[in-house]
Amino acid sequence: MNKIEIKHNNEVFDLPIVKGTENETGINIQQLRSKTNLITLDPGFKNTGSCKSSITFLDGENGILRYRGYSIESLAKNASFLEVAYLLIFGDLPLKNELDKLTNDIQDNAIIDEDLKKILDSFPRSAHPMGILSSLTSALIAFNPEKKISLSNSYKNKSEIFLYNTIVKLLAKIPILVSWVHRRRKGLSLDYGDFRNGYVENITRMMFQLPNQTYVQNNVVVNAMNKLLILHADHEQNCSTSTVRIVGSSEASLFASVSAGISALWGRLHGGANQAVIEMLEAIKNDNGDIKKYMIKAKDKSDPFRLMGFGHRVYKNFDPRAKIIKIAAHEVLKDLGINDPILEIAKSLEKEALDDEYFTSRKLYPNVDFYSGIIYKALNIPKEMFTVMFALGRVPGWIAHWREMRLNNDPIGRPRQIYIGEEFREYKKISER
Repeated sequence: MNKIEIKHNNEVFDLPIVKGTENETGINIQQLRSKTNLITLDPGFKNTGSCKSSITFLDGENGILRYRGYSIESLAKNASFLEVAYLLIFGDLPLKNELDKLTNDIQDNAIIDEDLKKILDSFPRSAHPMGILSSLTSALIAFNPEKKISLSNSYKNKSEIFLYNTIVKLLAKIPILVSWVHRRRKGLSLDYGDFRNGYVENITRMMFQLPNQTYVQNNVVVNAMNKLLILHADHEQNCSTSTVRIVGSSEASLFASVSAGISALWGRLHGGANQAVIEMLEAIKNDNGDIKKYMIKAKDKSDPFRLMGFGHRVYKNFDPRAKIIKIAAHEVLKDLGINDPILEIAKSLEKEALDDEYFTSRKLYPNVDFYSGIIYKALNIPKEMFTVMFALGRVPGWIAHWREMRLNNDPIGRPRQIYIGEEFREYKKISER
């Protein structure tokens, strides 16, 4: 059956059923209002599909995540982050010449106008890094204005070239801005680096290069960072990605749309969850590290304490990304030989939860935020920077969705509402009220 019937006011209306390539099904309600004068009410859009997309497939019931058909497990094991970025944005894994071209194009655009440094310097030291990054990304518009392309037979080619160049500029400049935000907080010099030595390799160098010291690359750290960025690269229609798409639907520029996505990611219920994990671990440490006490609190529904970094709104099983990054987290801790009481509490908490029937029966397993926070803490990245690192990984996904939405000529986003305010009221002058 390829349609459903709804009955309203003794009339029957047909609505078509749509099916995706992985047999996901939905009801197409595009004509619901025109046929019935009804709308749907779905707070949080938990049951509403806003678009058709070919970028990411997510099956939360079975713990499946795929980018363009490739499993997250195979990509994290075999691919570089830049390969995955190319895959998400352009649809296929790159050939060597395509990856080389992208790398060289990124390096050619790895310069930021010096006036942007003045904007960075204008922020107080107390400003949150996500607010700074969102502002700097938005400011890129001023230094990279969109050009109006006149209609002609070659319009499509010109448009595609401009679109590619815009994408390359963002891929080149975001890592630099992230490293600048990080280094300014630490009082270190601002640098550009060289992406031709490797995209992730250059990110780690820009982040961790110390003045007057020879930088020595740690391949365990680079590998963990590569995996983290891949795992965060896209996650279907989440809050920040939907924000990028709805802002972009107004024909706002890529920089403006991604800036809005960064702001959406900032929230504690979204990208800020990995920061919340470390803050929770610090609170436990400050309370004598009594893990069992907090396990009891987590089970008590009347207690406001929540175990951050466990369970997931989408995954009803183990988060597939967590399985991957768990191994990388333990490799980093072992390689760096870190003896940090916060990280010891994290490992003990993980063990306690995985051995506790209360959590396992409810499928409250450690998620990607739990392990990413551990890695960032081990690398001595300030907790306020955790969500910035998340944003760095998510940029290719945002770009991919913005590009897809533009190429598909999706309509401007305009949700409806059910009004529950006052009925019509006559205005009275202030002397008559």
